[in-house]
Amino acid sequence: MAEQSNHKRVTRADALVGGMICLLLIVLVPVLLAKPREQSVRRLCAMNLAQIGKLMLLYANDYEGALPRAGGPATMWGPVANWMATNPYLAFGLDAGGGGGTAPISSCFYLLVKYHEASPKLFICRGDKGTTEFKLSNLAIAPPTRFELSDAWDFGPVTEAYRHCSYSYHIPFGQYPLTTSGDPNLAVVADRNPFLNSPMGHATSLVEFRPDLEWYGGTAATARIGNTLAHSRDGENVLFLDGCVTFEKRSYCGVGNDNIYLVSRNANGGDSYGTVPTAPIVNPAGTSDSVLVHDPDVWAYGTKPQKP
Repeated sequence: MAEQSNHKRVTRADALVGGMICLLLIVLVPVLLAKPREQSVRRLCAMNLAQIGKLMLLYANDYEGALPRAGGPATMWGPVANWMATNPYLAFGLDAGGGGGTAPISSCFYLLVKYHEASPKLFICRGDKGTTEFKLSNLAIAPPTRFELSDAWDFGPVTEAYRHCSYSYHIPFGQYPLTTSGDPNLAVVADRNPFLNSPMGHATSLVEFRPDLEWYGGTAATARIGNTLAHSRDGENVLFLDGCVTFEKRSYCGVGNDNIYLVSRNANGGDSYGTVPTAPIVNPAGTSDSVLVHDPDVWAYGTKPQKP
């Protein structure tokens, strides 16, 4: 009589179940691993903003409480005239009395590189694809001999500067200049504005965005559309005037639920919706209206951002 085997045969059903488990693992493992990576990117980004906030306070101590603002008192938001100029008059196109001229948002950040030895790497968020660290050695046209980072007025020429800074900044020009005496809950710096073109993608349509607040009738999905691309629209890191950095899940996280990326329609308070800020003349609606912008790609002579 043949000896009975205890070895269990693998049936077709067993193989099918095993295959399905393997398939699920293939699908789920990258998703499970991506979450810790995203959390790590957010933490590093928040650390960048915290350090930027400290440097801004140091700058303000030297300038009677004024936060970084390139150009002169009457300078408007616009492209830098000459990032390698020998003085601010030539750099921003100022007149003899220091008036007029244009300055980009990136040049305001660059003041921290120029005067407080901040590393250009500090202004890069790993989640902001298409944005790279500014290095003189990587420029297509080499600067003069012995030219150093502290000699520049921006993150390179106008065709490149917007690709070397990941963050948006409360508009420092115009009617409501930024000072340390403002509302401590005012949003000052955050990830890129989703309603403006960036190296990572085209601008979000304001028509698609709707706050998930009762009086706006939006949903979680329509509210997420107003978040930055750098963190998969899950939210944005925000630096407030009091130096606090938090990851906000909605872009309307300013004073009175103000949308930090849009111009308020209410001169007396915040607005969770609003209008898209565009250069050259943009004024917040009031002292409690945060309007955080980054420089638009149109200054790069028609260069189009990559699709996300």
